[in-house]
Amino acid sequence: MSELSVMGVMRSIIPITRFNKGEANRIFDEVASSGTKIVMKNNRPACVLMSPDQYESLMEMVSDYLLQEEAESRMAHYDPGTSLSQEDMMKELGISESDLDDIEVEIE
Repeated sequence: MSELSVMGVMRSIIPITRFNKGEANRIFDEVASSGTKIVMKNNRPACVLMSPDQYESLMEMVSDYLLQEEAESRMAHYDPGTSLSQEDMMKELGISESDLDDIEVEIE
């Protein structure tokens, strides 16, 4: 929903009867051109329609938020006394720098 005003919300509401009247294609065109729509059934929100790109963006924001929460939780319980340096960890695991040279790592 691009506009969080009363009028913006009112313009985003559509009754389910429009689907029953065969207007699905027109409704999908409205979603593509003007954004999110709230489908009402029996005067209650039944579902929210949005573009796949908008949905993907929303899911990425949720994922980023959850990762941030996890990082903050871990940092709140971080004890530097229990940490190992990379060098010490590699010694403990029996890994050398040359063992890592041929490994490709992809970071998103």
